[in-house]
Amino acid sequence: MGKGKKIGFMLAFSVLVLVVAGLGWFLWGIFEGVKPTLDLKPLPEFLSANQKFTITTSDANRGLRRIQAIVTQEGREVTVAEETFPFIGFSNKEGQHRFEMEYTVDPEALSLAQGLVELQVSVWDYSRRNGGDGNRSIVQHKMVVDTIPPALRAISASHYINVGGTGMVVYETSSDAVETGVYVDDLFFPGYPANDAKGSGAHACYFALPLDTQGKPAIHLWARDQAGNSARAGFYYQVRNKRFRSDSINVSDGFLNKILPYFTSVKFEPQATLLERFLKINRDLRRENADTFYAMRTETAPRQLWEGTWLRLKNAANMARFGDRRSYFYNGQKIDEQTHMGIDLASLANSPVEAANNGRVIFSGPLGIYGTTVVLDHGQGLASIYSHLSVSHVQKGQEIAKGAILGLTGQTGLAGGDHLHFGVMVNGIPVNPIEWWDSHWIQDNVTRKLALLN
Repeated sequence: MGKGKKIGFMLAFSVLVLVVAGLGWFLWGIFEGVKPTLDLKPLPEFLSANQKFTITTSDANRGLRRIQAIVTQEGREVTVAEETFPFIGFSNKEGQHRFEMEYTVDPEALSLAQGLVELQVSVWDYSRRNGGDGNRSIVQHKMVVDTIPPALRAISASHYINVGGTGMVVYETSSDAVETGVYVDDLFFPGYPANDAKGSGAHACYFALPLDTQGKPAIHLWARDQAGNSARAGFYYQVRNKRFRSDSINVSDGFLNKILPYFTSVKFEPQATLLERFLKINRDLRRENADTFYAMRTETAPRQLWEGTWLRLKNAANMARFGDRRSYFYNGQKIDEQTHMGIDLASLANSPVEAANNGRVIFSGPLGIYGTTVVLDHGQGLASIYSHLSVSHVQKGQEIAKGAILGLTGQTGLAGGDHLHFGVMVNGIPVNPIEWWDSHWIQDNVTRKLALLN
């Protein structure tokens, strides 16, 4: 072969290679096999109401052709979302390569029956594979249609609640209820399975009417099932308004110099006066302590730990009552107002403090204005507080019997003299302890209601 012919052959071969390579590249691009990405959110276990879903999909190669979402139940298919994208430009470079859409599935509008349902989302690209249908990505998600709320009814009939006091209702729910309780306006109090009726759906719920309750609060039972369906039911109740005392407290420099050294952990402004330091303690630290007490509600036992009338500090006189509205004066000028959330009891100095009832220690140690404090959980949201102790004899987690010695009275914290600050909380809300010292009140408001379950 001559040199010219050889060069011509090589050129022709090179062109052929380029043509074949180009054709291969072209065919690979048309018949590419990379599936589009596809993401579906959320993936709920239950479908109880109008549910919003988000589809996110992309295809970097040939681009997106079509999206479809269908719901299938017992052989019946319903398309709930669909989108088709045009092929634009050479190789669809200007077409849709990424897309996000939202759609809703409404079980009522789709006439879905209670039970299993499948949601299937598919997306196709513009590849010529699979007979020209393109690559397909699928997400399938099964859910349970449950749109029926749990059943809920009160068992106890009459409920008389004092403002600042405790209420208790016994009620029954269907077995699908996973959370139940009582709402007092926007404040929720969880219910607990009644001790003598486990598995029956019977519950007991202690709730409080806070001191600042105005007018007639809206109180109702509430329950929620696992699917998120909720139910509410009313019950008969009557609110009794209570009048609380007003009290005046004179704050002197001598008192301030006496109590301020206890609060070395509080950060004051370097130039703060004695009065400014006191107000920071009486306002800010008091609020922080209230938040700490409220947070303890989550540590309650689900069963009743207490039994019978609660004990009161022996041989003690009432020094301050629950709900006292205190006005503080300094050099004849009113400087602050606060509400007393317990009862102050004074006996001999360093008197032994008994546990008011059976319980479990959920706090033992210093607590701001309350000084050395012990808090007992009595189960089902009930707790008792023992403050200003000179010493605590118990530790967190310890099981306590009614009458056991928790510590000794003292004057730690914001206390002017040796005494016990005793408090009761219902799901973290302070309530009047006097009710719990009254055997008749317990009989009428708790014992008789629980007896309805036997």
